[in-house]
Amino acid sequence: MRFFGSFAILMRRLTLVFTALLLLLSASETEAQPFESIKLKTGDLIFQNLDCGGLCDAIEAVTQGFEGHKFSHIGLVYQRNDSTYIIEAMGPGVRLISLAEFKKRSAHKLYAGRLKPQYQKLVPAAIKYSLASMGIAYDDAFLYDNNKYYCSELIYDAFMKANNNKPFFKLEPMTFKQPGTKAYFPVWVDYYAKLHMPIPEGKEGINPGGISRSAKLTILNPKGAE
Repeated sequence: MRFFGSFAILMRRLTLVFTALLLLLSASETEAQPFESIKLKTGDLIFQNLDCGGLCDAIEAVTQGFEGHKFSHIGLVYQRNDSTYIIEAMGPGVRLISLAEFKKRSAHKLYAGRLKPQYQKLVPAAIKYSLASMGIAYDDAFLYDNNKYYCSELIYDAFMKANNNKPFFKLEPMTFKQPGTKAYFPVWVDYYAKLHMPIPEGKEGINPGGISRSAKLTILNPKGAE
């Protein structure tokens, strides 16, 4: 009987040790680390501060990113044949570019976000939708649901479709006005005048900063992980 009692105690201790090791391994995958040290996975989100002039400055002035960072672009990581690519809506439309090409676009630090473990099951369907959206024109009007995509709009739809058509990230009313005033940024006035359309103030939309603050993500390289 003493043998069986000692054996049971030993097994309980081994179980505790094994559980602790699993927790450590899980934590090591998402702990803070420099971007260059992160082992990116398909489905990760990359947040970028673009230097695109007045438009990017206006976007960043009215949107809040993770820990107060300024983000004006977002891409979705897709790994294929041991190479890392980014699916993004930019330029002519939805396209696939290399991570190296994505990185050289800006000198600012990149931030990587990863869906928390309970949401990882959505990644394959989100990737499938994004790849099927290749070639869809860029949404230069920033209007939701007009058969075009801007960067964060593509991410929103991809994960909504993967989530049985239920919103995964959150749409919010857009503003094109200077903070604390009722005046539009001049750059937006000129921009929409060239498109021959009214400024879509108050229309629902989404931005990289808003996605970066989602509780459904873990930012892998927060402040201090340079």
